[in-house]
Amino acid sequence: MVIIGKGQHQYKANLHSHTTISDGKLTPEAMARAYRKRGYSILAITDHEAPVAHPELNREDFLMITGYEAYIRPDPECRYDPLHPEIHINLLAKQADCVTYVGYDPKFCKYLPHETAEKRPKCGPEGPRLYTGEYIQNFIDCARAAGYLVAMNHPVWSMESEDTLLRLDGLYSLEIYNTGSYTINGSECNNGLYDAFLMNGKMLYCHGADDNHNKKPFEDILSDSFGSWTMVMAEELTYPAVMDALEKGNFYASTGPEIRCLTAEHGHVHVEMSGVQRAILVRSMKLCQNVYRPDGGEITEADFDLPEDTGYAYLILRDRYGKEAHTRAFTRKELGLE
Repeated sequence: MVIIGKGQHQYKANLHSHTTISDGKLTPEAMARAYRKRGYSILAITDHEAPVAHPELNREDFLMITGYEAYIRPDPECRYDPLHPEIHINLLAKQADCVTYVGYDPKFCKYLPHETAEKRPKCGPEGPRLYTGEYIQNFIDCARAAGYLVAMNHPVWSMESEDTLLRLDGLYSLEIYNTGSYTINGSECNNGLYDAFLMNGKMLYCHGADDNHNKKPFEDILSDSFGSWTMVMAEELTYPAVMDALEKGNFYASTGPEIRCLTAEHGHVHVEMSGVQRAILVRSMKLCQNVYRPDGGEITEADFDLPEDTGYAYLILRDRYGKEAHTRAFTRKELGLE
C-alpha cells in the first residue's frame, strides 16, 4: 500500500489559529498574508466561540478552512481558572459555508457580537454548559451531526485528565503538537496520550497546529507562529478535496522533518524523508523499533519488518534539533498484515 507516494503533492496547513475576531493580535487578512508568505497552502482561522467563514481570503494557491474553537469550563460564567482543567475542541466545517453554533451559551460567547451569534444556525442544547462527561460527549455528537470534524486541542495546557479524555468518542484527531501551548509550558507534545487512545481502541488521527495568537513578534523566541503544522495529501487544493483528506487521515504532523515516501506491504514498512537522526516505528510505548546511525549522522530512509501480532503502528521521525514528524496510526490492513 502506498501511503505517501513519491512526488505526491503535500499541502502545508495550520489548522488552529486566532485573530482579532477573538483574542488574537492579527486581523484575518494579516494572518492569511503571513502564512501564505511562508509557504502554507491551508489556514483554518478558529477563533474562540466564533464560527466565521473567510472565503474572501482564498487565493488560487491558498485555501481557508471554516471552523472555530469551542470550550467547556467548570465555571458557568466561563471564567478562566489557571489551576483547574477545562476542555477545548476545534470544529472544522466539512462545508465551507457552515457556521452553525453548537451548544450556544451567551456567557461563553465572549467575542462574537451576540446579535451576530443569534443569527447563526444552531444545534445542540442551548443555555448553560455543563462540565460533565455526558454534556461534553453530547456536544461532540451534536457538532459532528452539524457537519464538523472535531479535534481535541492542547490536552496538556487544558490540564484535563487522561481518564476523562479516553472516555470521549467521535474525535477525528488529537493535536500531537501545539506551538502556542509549547511556548507556555514546554510540554505540548502528546505522544503518550496518543498511544493511550490507541491502546484503548480509539483509532483517531493526530495533527500539528500553531494555535497562534501572535502576542509576540514572529522573530521572538516565544513566537507561536510557524512552529508545528499538518501536511495534507489532498487530490487538489479545493475545499472538498482537503476536507476529504482530513476526514480519511491523509496527512501527517510535523515540526520540521518531511516525509517523502511511505509504503507498507506484508508488514514491511519503508519510509523516505528529509535528513533525520532517528526513525522510530511504534507499536506501543514498550514496542518500538529504531533505525539510526551510531555516529549520529543523518539518515534519509528506513525499513521495518512488523511481527504478525502487530495491532497498529505509526512513525516518529526526529532530527538532530529535536524536531519531529509524526504519522497517524495505521491499521493491520493498511500495514498489509491481513
